[in-house]
Amino acid sequence: MSAGAGQLIALVAAIIGVGVTAQVLSDRFRLPSIIFLITAGVLLGPEGLGFITQETFGLTGLSTIVGLSVAIIVFEGAFHLRIDKLREAPAATLRLVTIGAVIAFVATTVVVRFALGLDWLVSGLIGALLVATGPTVIAPILEVVPVRDRVATALDTEGIVNDVTAAILAVVIFEAIVTETTAPAALATLFAERLGVGVVVGAVVAGVVYYALRYVDLSPGNAPQNARLLVLAGALVAYGGANYVATEAGIAAVAVAGMLLGNADVPYEAEITEFKGDITLVVLSFVFIALAALLQFENLIALGVGGVVVVVAVMLVIRPALVMLSTVGDRFERNERLFMSFVGPRGIIPASVATLFAVELANEGMTASADALVGTVFLVILATVVLEGGFARQIAERLDVIPMRVLIIGGGKVGRALAERLEDRGENVIVVENDEDVVQTARNAGHTVHIGDGTDTDVLRAAGAENARIVVAATGDDDANLLVAQLAESKFAPETILARANNPDNVEAFEELGVRTVSSVLATAQAIDNYIERPALANWMGEIGRSGDVQEIEVTSEEMAGVTVREIGPELPGGSLIAVVARDGETQVPDADFTLQVGDRVTIIGNRDDVRTAMRQFDPN
Repeated sequence: MSAGAGQLIALVAAIIGVGVTAQVLSDRFRLPSIIFLITAGVLLGPEGLGFITQETFGLTGLSTIVGLSVAIIVFEGAFHLRIDKLREAPAATLRLVTIGAVIAFVATTVVVRFALGLDWLVSGLIGALLVATGPTVIAPILEVVPVRDRVATALDTEGIVNDVTAAILAVVIFEAIVTETTAPAALATLFAERLGVGVVVGAVVAGVVYYALRYVDLSPGNAPQNARLLVLAGALVAYGGANYVATEAGIAAVAVAGMLLGNADVPYEAEITEFKGDITLVVLSFVFIALAALLQFENLIALGVGGVVVVVAVMLVIRPALVMLSTVGDRFERNERLFMSFVGPRGIIPASVATLFAVELANEGMTASADALVGTVFLVILATVVLEGGFARQIAERLDVIPMRVLIIGGGKVGRALAERLEDRGENVIVVENDEDVVQTARNAGHTVHIGDGTDTDVLRAAGAENARIVVAATGDDDANLLVAQLAESKFAPETILARANNPDNVEAFEELGVRTVSSVLATAQAIDNYIERPALANWMGEIGRSGDVQEIEVTSEEMAGVTVREIGPELPGGSLIAVVARDGETQVPDADFTLQVGDRVTIIGNRDDVRTAMRQFDPN
């Protein structure tokens, strides 16, 4: 019998509280929130305090709650899937979400089938769910492990795309299990029906929501809030409407609606995205508490050696194999490929969809299949999140894939502006600041901030000065900047140390002490003089970091050795050119017959995107 109304209200409040607490702990310790949600779910579930069991909400009520939660989760994942970004993604990333996903699905299905002795359809369902990694478990890892952009982009894209495709594939296999469909032709029909209904309903709902957002007056005074609510309602309507037309078509519908709206030019997109994130946080709590209510340790134990084999195969065989095959011949370094191989935690989609299907399998009387599904998926999630997510930093350090840091001491306007430019180029920037208001401002701007006094050696060390390539003292206090520069030189010896001189009279004194110095006053005067004497150049320089760019890159490609500027010029993107070349301490403007060598430092100017593309020709890494 379901719990009384008063108890249910208390449980719902407790679940929301658990979700918020898990997110706070996740941000505090920079670990995936799923770790804290699973722990709390186990404590509240039948294997812990027993506050929540399968009977708490009733199987029908639990199925409804989890179903709507999954709809919101899948919708949010699809909303972040940008088609233009996918088109621009490197070949390796595209292979990860196609060839890699197929390898993961087929190999996991085979391992589950023979290791656990389950039938092919149940094995396929587990295999489909375990394809997904997901941005909600990848993002916290990438915050702790600031790898190069190409690695982060590949992992992010893989998580977003596979979240959606895995959910749709799992729906079809689940429906085949429930309807006992095994013939290939019937399976193909089933797939076409569910996907077709999902596409039609999702497209219709997305069209209606888009029209309302774009052309209907949503109340001038409260339009952003109404837009958020309209999108949320659209996701739920798409799920419910598609399921009404064809069972289990709802997930495909919300995925289609999310992708269409996410790639449309909808107003209030930032507010909608933020709101969806908050709603997803709440529904995730329900999903993981529900998973805990279904989980019994005896089911995990019953998996025995077979369960361990599945976990080991997924983590140490299948994942490395698909990453290595997908990234072969691309611009990823060997250690980066290894890092991607050993950091692929499963999370939200496998857990949420597995919970939904387990409840529905139990309703159909397929208790053994439901137990195997929950036990296997939970075991893989727990192992990958704890081992791969929890030790991602150590794995990255062992493989040496974290690019050297840039420390900016001082999070004021100068420090934040510099951090924004450097981060836009893919640098791993840490801002050190001890003023609480400035810290909050810098974090709101999206910068990583280490709280502390930058003139303290221990604070600099904790911020990563030992692994810093550049240290910039950018506070408004010249004495503090000088001290920071001297500490960095004597204690950590980074490649480059720069200090800001607020008083131009201090520049000479700084430089006499061996500190490379930039005067705020002199730099401003020079910029104004440039606008007076050379306005065209000054206007172009003002666009550096936006439409225009100037970058210096070391030639590391052996293919560039012995090549003249005349030969390489036509190969560069049209909006870029070689301005100067530095060799053996001397810098010159090269003529057409100048021959490049490995180790030269080439300065490229031109259109921002073209300059970034040209850099890869000189340094593929």
